[in-house]
Amino acid sequence: MIWKELTIHTTEEAVEMISNFLHEAGAGGVTIDEHVDNDKPRDTSLGQWFEIPPNDIPEGEAKISGYFPEGIDMEEVIRQVTERTEELREYDIDPGNPVITVRDVSEDDWANNWKQYFKPLRVSPRLTIKPTWEEYAPASPEERIIELDPGMAFGTGTHPTTSLCLRTLEGIIQEGDEVIDVGTGSGILAIGACRLGASRVLALDLDPVAVSSATENTRLNRLEEQIQVVESDLLSVLKKGADDTVNVQLPVRVVVANILAEIILLFIEDVYEALQPGGYYIASGIYMNKEQAVEEVLTAAGFEIAQTAREEDWVAFVARKR
Repeated sequence: MIWKELTIHTTEEAVEMISNFLHEAGAGGVTIDEHVDNDKPRDTSLGQWFEIPPNDIPEGEAKISGYFPEGIDMEEVIRQVTERTEELREYDIDPGNPVITVRDVSEDDWANNWKQYFKPLRVSPRLTIKPTWEEYAPASPEERIIELDPGMAFGTGTHPTTSLCLRTLEGIIQEGDEVIDVGTGSGILAIGACRLGASRVLALDLDPVAVSSATENTRLNRLEEQIQVVESDLLSVLKKGADDTVNVQLPVRVVVANILAEIILLFIEDVYEALQPGGYYIASGIYMNKEQAVEEVLTAAGFEIAQTAREEDWVAFVARKR
């Protein structure tokens, strides 16, 4: 099958929003290439594998490609993506000087080739992410495996925002916790929470592609009894919380969200309502230039910042409900 590959050159800061624009415009899949510097010192204390080949993308920039089936109106897609990308400036997100190109590609050129670079990844002392197509044996009885086939959804553990969340979850989750994962993507954080001892996780996402991916990864990890994947936002779940449509008992002890700062700012009060007193909100996906704004809104809503974790240019907060 031949697909139309739309590629946009932009900034790392704008990656998640533009990826979402491509999905909403009808992309059957999205790939992201960011600057790779294999000479950069990295923490390999957990045995991480960094096998991504170097590229010529400048630091701080990124290349995003969306794949559209034949017959779609690419002129209309380009118009939509261009307009929405420019609108990011109104929200203090810098897309750089975006340049869009389109070409024809075969399905094999993009659907499977990326898999050769996704290897088992030890993200914390207890958690290792294993792609379904790789063989891997745990190094110790304490090591917990997250079986993953991300498909079209965001979340392989290789991005700093996801690895920050997983490491932070390891320090917060207690045996038997009930957890809400907002913007679950591939379901990686929901699965990680269960591997760390959570009894039940409600995994939410508004993207039907993500819901499908998270549902399949839940099945791969044999966690169907513990993880409920729902196409919804947090507010809708809170409104329905009085009935038996969700698998967790509100309020919960932990809420985790790996979403852009601009989105995090929209539902902080909803998270506060969803949490028990003393409960924890792990918020990641925050680019460094939004750190202060998110911290101020969290504090104003009644949270205290228990921990701030950083990796590269990204920040994750552990906020505790007073």
